[in-house]
Amino acid sequence: MCTVCGCGSGETRIGALGGGRRAGHDRPAQGPTRTWRALDTAATVDAKHADRQHTLSIQAESAVTDGTHIHHGHHHLHFGTGPAHAHAPGLSQAQMVKIERDILGKNDARADQNRAWLRAHGIFALNLVSSPGSGKTSLLVSTLEALAGRIPSAVIEGDQQTEFDAERIRATGVPALQINTGKGCHLDADMVARALPRMRLADGSLLLIENVGNLVCPAAFDLGEAHKVAILSVTEGEDKPMKYPDMFAAASVMLLNKVDLLPYLRFDAQRAIDYALRVNPALRVIRTSATTGEGLDEWLAWIEAGIADARATAAQA
Repeated sequence: MCTVCGCGSGETRIGALGGGRRAGHDRPAQGPTRTWRALDTAATVDAKHADRQHTLSIQAESAVTDGTHIHHGHHHLHFGTGPAHAHAPGLSQAQMVKIERDILGKNDARADQNRAWLRAHGIFALNLVSSPGSGKTSLLVSTLEALAGRIPSAVIEGDQQTEFDAERIRATGVPALQINTGKGCHLDADMVARALPRMRLADGSLLLIENVGNLVCPAAFDLGEAHKVAILSVTEGEDKPMKYPDMFAAASVMLLNKVDLLPYLRFDAQRAIDYALRVNPALRVIRTSATTGEGLDEWLAWIEAGIADARATAAQA
């Protein structure tokens, strides 16, 4: 269980390298449309306000023990205080810290094994992380098409369900292995360890790992990669690096993606970059567009330099 979000375990499915959906399952079945009704009618607002004030008062009394901090007068509940920097119903901060240390300790040990194996084979592995809809897969497709014939590449695709993104990768001629995490919101080192033997990776190759779309939990889970690459699209808010700092602090590179859309949006690109650098002054920022190709040369040059270093390190071992 993830101590940040409580995501489930035991539902992971690693597909075959060639993939393919079962007959009759080309697309998810459509379910009924649900109609949602507003709960705060005029007749209930006053009662709810009174209940809320009573609840806040009770929570304030227990704030010291459960890690919750309440800013009075600002209607602000902060559940990120305390040693665990998170909150889970029924668990104390000490219990959460212990669970997190146990989980991340085992994960980090497995990640170190992955990293040692990748390093021995001169494989340059990148962990691509972002929120859903940032354009990770489109950028991957453009990257792989540009590297075709020059650098052997392979992709691990992480999603809760479906093989749609893996099939887009396979259409470029690059092998892609799908990992479906079920209720899980991130890949972990053990998933990658179980995937690697199935992929027949070439020595000196590039391995791109597209993580589950999520700006929270993937930041905490090392997969054995050489670098995390955070993708932030201009269709998101420029404040994302400040709202989700752990992800941008863990990354080596930030790709500011979909910059071709800037003329049509109220997005302050420089502010987004400044926020990211405030979180991580060492972060390298590259402006990219899979549509126009802007920034791809710089991005590819960074990848090729990493591959050259990985090959040199393996040769010296």
